[in-house]
Amino acid sequence: MAIKLVAIDIDGTLITDQLTITPATKEAIQQATKQGVKVVLCTGRPMTGVSSYLDQLELNGLSDEYVISFNGGLAQNTAGDQLAKFVIPFDDMIDLGSFALKHALHMVVETSHHIHSINRQISSFSTDESNLVSLPLQYSSLDALADCRQDLTISKLMFTDDAHLIDQAIEDLPEELASRFNIVRSEPYYLEFVNPKASKGAALKLLGEELGIQANEMMALGNAQNDESMIEFAGLGVAMENSIPSTLAIADAVTASNNQDGVAKAIEKYVL
Repeated sequence: MAIKLVAIDIDGTLITDQLTITPATKEAIQQATKQGVKVVLCTGRPMTGVSSYLDQLELNGLSDEYVISFNGGLAQNTAGDQLAKFVIPFDDMIDLGSFALKHALHMVVETSHHIHSINRQISSFSTDESNLVSLPLQYSSLDALADCRQDLTISKLMFTDDAHLIDQAIEDLPEELASRFNIVRSEPYYLEFVNPKASKGAALKLLGEELGIQANEMMALGNAQNDESMIEFAGLGVAMENSIPSTLAIADAVTASNNQDGVAKAIEKYVL
């Protein structure tokens, strides 16, 4: 069956390690959209970290093109009209933040407009996240966040720390607390927490229902754990050559790496 929708992760998939879209990838995506194929960027980033890539692909500001952000926490068209939004309850944030402080972990709280570090000594990984997604970063204690809880819409929480500390946190996290979130490890130093109803695969399913596109008419491309739900959902799940082992294991096909036009090669082979 012909592919009508292509879901593409950004980091490690769409863009190179230098954070650029190659000419070949841009050309393949534009050829697909000219044929009426929906190209949907699906990312853990907030919209501030997606807009520049939508601009480059000439997909921004459109009522009939779509994007999934916050690892499925938000699905919308690129003009800004929301289809679905799944947020984290304030009390769950407080409980996870308390766990982080007790275990000397760095944690950030992401909204659409700010990244809040609950640690006065801000992690370099938190700073990297802020720079990557173009969201301002500030220190906000749990008390300070409690003072503005009525105005706080929490899209994602992240532990941002050395890989061995993230490994230990995964082991130590109580099952009852973990069950309140969908948890994915997007990088060795990032452990991300979103609403339990949110995932890239769930958002892709919702978008397919909105557009009348079946799973077997979709191709999804990714490289990391937070991409696996959409790779499993799509009729054709494609892993990048640079993917982690678990992503490679569940994929239907493997394409070249993000630095070798892997997205372009998959679109040329399976869509065009």
